Amino acid sequence: MFYSHLRRRAFGFIWERDLKVDPVYPPLDVLKPVTESVWVVDSGPITVMGVIPLPVRMTILRLQDGSLILHSPTRFNSALHRSIENIGAIKYLVAPNTAHWMFVKRWQEHCPAVQTWAAPGVAKRAPVRRAGVRLDHELCSDVPVPWSAEIDQVLIEGVGFAEVAFLHKPSKSIVLTDLAQNLEVGKLPALLRPAARMIGVVEPNARAPIYLRAIIRMKRKQASAAARQLVSFQPDFVIFSHGQWYSERATERLTQSLRWLLD
Repeated sequence: MFYSHLRRRAFGFIWERDLKVDPVYPPLDVLKPVTESVWVVDSGPITVMGVIPLPVRMTILRLQDGSLILHSPTRFNSALHRSIENIGAIKYLVAPNTAHWMFVKRWQEHCPAVQTWAAPGVAKRAPVRRAGVRLDHELCSDVPVPWSAEIDQVLIEGVGFAEVAFLHKPSKSIVLTDLAQNLEVGKLPALLRPAARMIGVVEPNARAPIYLRAIIRMKRKQASAAARQLVSFQPDFVIFSHGQWYSERATERLTQSLRWLLD
């Protein structure tokens, strides 16, 4: 408790001293169109390890029947909920990796009829069970997903980690979570910038954090095949949860981001 308190005090001091720091992408908690049937919602910041502020992003995909997938839901907001319902019916919530589930329960409370799908291993996590998050189905299992005609899925695994990447075929949009992080240095507190560079999650080339790369490399054969498959999709957009996503030269930049698995 004492050391956690010190970390919070230190982080607050850093934040107050660097008045230009703004890790998020305003306006927050509003729909932002990407292309036809694809939107993002920027939110946050969330704090990693009690110190590092991260922007966080939800992606919304509209299926041909008009229903919506909320991929990696961010914090619930009533005005945002109403805006989303204006573009379609929220039918599916997706917790796409073992870390991106924390805001799911609030959306379930306000959308009780939704189905919730989660990456392999999420349901077994003790914090998920303690939080009372309802998980209806596991992605990449024997249960067929209802969106298979419009979205391809690619599983990337490490030891104790799993992420399911989505390809929204109509828009050629790849949706990731932590497999690519692209933090803008100027949006971080000055004293944390060297650590962010060391972890390897700063612009211009998005990558997974160094510790995540290490555990994914433990299953390198499968992960490398998944990376090659993602690049082969030749996406026009690559959206991820933390940092500036790729709206231009997406295939080229994704190839560079995944070079650590492709070489």
